[in-house]
Amino acid sequence: MENLTHDIVIVGAGITGLRAAIAAVEFNDHIDVAVVSKVYPIRSNSVCAQGGTAAVIKKEDSYDLHAWDTVKGSDFLADQDIVDFFVKNAPREIITLEHWGCPWSRTPEGKIDQRPFGGHSFPRACLAADMTGLVEMHTLYGRAVLEENITFYNEWFVTSLIIEQNITKGLTVIDMTRGEMYAIHSKAIIMATGGYERIYEFTTFSHTATGDGMAIAYRSGLPLKDMEFVQFHPTALIPSGVLITEGARGEGGYLINVEGDRFMKKYAQEKMELAPRDIIARAETIEIQQKRGLEGPYGPYIALDLRHLGEEKINERLPLIRDVAIKLGGIDPVEEPIPIKPAAHYSMGGIHANIKTETPASGLYAAGECACLNLHGANRLGTNSTSDCLVFGHIAGEEAAKYALSKYLREFPKGMIDMEETRIFNEILGNEGDEQVSSIRDEMRRIMNEKVWIFRNEYELRSALKEVKELKTRFKNIKVEDKSRTFNTSLMEALQLDFTLDLAEITIVSAISRTESRGAHARLEYPKRDDKNWLKHSMVYNTKNGPEIKYIPVTITKWSPVTRTY
Repeated sequence: MENLTHDIVIVGAGITGLRAAIAAVEFNDHIDVAVVSKVYPIRSNSVCAQGGTAAVIKKEDSYDLHAWDTVKGSDFLADQDIVDFFVKNAPREIITLEHWGCPWSRTPEGKIDQRPFGGHSFPRACLAADMTGLVEMHTLYGRAVLEENITFYNEWFVTSLIIEQNITKGLTVIDMTRGEMYAIHSKAIIMATGGYERIYEFTTFSHTATGDGMAIAYRSGLPLKDMEFVQFHPTALIPSGVLITEGARGEGGYLINVEGDRFMKKYAQEKMELAPRDIIARAETIEIQQKRGLEGPYGPYIALDLRHLGEEKINERLPLIRDVAIKLGGIDPVEEPIPIKPAAHYSMGGIHANIKTETPASGLYAAGECACLNLHGANRLGTNSTSDCLVFGHIAGEEAAKYALSKYLREFPKGMIDMEETRIFNEILGNEGDEQVSSIRDEMRRIMNEKVWIFRNEYELRSALKEVKELKTRFKNIKVEDKSRTFNTSLMEALQLDFTLDLAEITIVSAISRTESRGAHARLEYPKRDDKNWLKHSMVYNTKNGPEIKYIPVTITKWSPVTRTY
């Protein structure tokens, strides 16, 4: 196995990873940065972000208001010192992207436009029509490729971290184009690998969003935090699951049931369609369960009605949504309501990290959706995610650069790299069992959809846990049919399944343990929030006996928990 060397390795080339790379080389132009991505950077899941990026940029808005909206939206599980730092740094990122050429939508006066979004009490979602993530990614990638000391390893698949005595020393990675394995020696590593919602059958996420970074960190001894909190986006196109941005409701779209009723007035009288996502997803589910959904070829659904907006406004503000609805749903939203229902969309949980994006392992940082800095708590507000990626991607890049400049390369532990090569090519690729990767993967996703969805109960959760454990046993007996090394996508799918099985198990264990309803985690036996017993973060550790949960307190600085109404 050949060794490569860089000062900093960034795993993931989405908004977070690109922002971190730029920040590191801006901090010191002698830093040698590698960005490793299993896809070409502008194919990262970040391009799917549509609606906007939250920031306080108008005098009528305020940091306190953005912070309060975020804390309330989190169902008071967000750490308020993190939230305060976040809201104060988000505007800088918007202006930075502006200076780098990001084509923000404009007001008639030529200023950056903003639209309303769910749970926000002020229209602070900076937008580029309904393609915000796409233009942010192109802006960042265009800026990053100008830097001579950023090296991209595109279509390289990271398999493990090399950590010894709690010091990060590098990682192992497969060059997918040739099937060769490398060890990358580095002083610091930033995990920016995104979420893992492909553990579910119906999801808005790309097929590559399999939580690799979370699983790799967990296997390396690092805790994952708040993994019971999975966000279900209220508006995913049926049957594909492709996201229909919350911006469609921000522009004035209605949610209607079979009776043509804007039913959200029963669940969030003031905010209605602009209530937070957890509230709307539950409301839609209740409407469907109580037989007020519309009937279609793929089962009952809710309708998103944009017809009253008119063709001109839809074409100006929601052009991608119209295109997606026509091409993937056979529906023109100018003429007909869009068939939608909730889909798995975002993980509030992730790798445990602090306000500087530092993990418990020296030299290892985590930011973006793969990390849990306690910013989003039990429920993230829309448009806070891309802001999170920018703000803490920037911080991760700077902090990793500071660390790398003060450290020297540590020797790799003997045998660890060879063991990983043996695991990948002998134990997985070389296995001659009778189980199919696709069958286990599909079964896992079905289980998660049916038993670990929006409304949860202990019986179904324990049943799901038993079944996922059985799938993990079956995985040991898989056979990867393609035995070649060159661009072996079957091997990559096997490795991704291995990661997602761990993450599915952790999600279920965390959900069983939290005996309350808070934010996106709704337990039918425990319908109320329990601040006395559960105002705390869950921390899941990998042990020889499986996932083990411990807890740490929530940081409250300004706002004590109150009843959450909209």
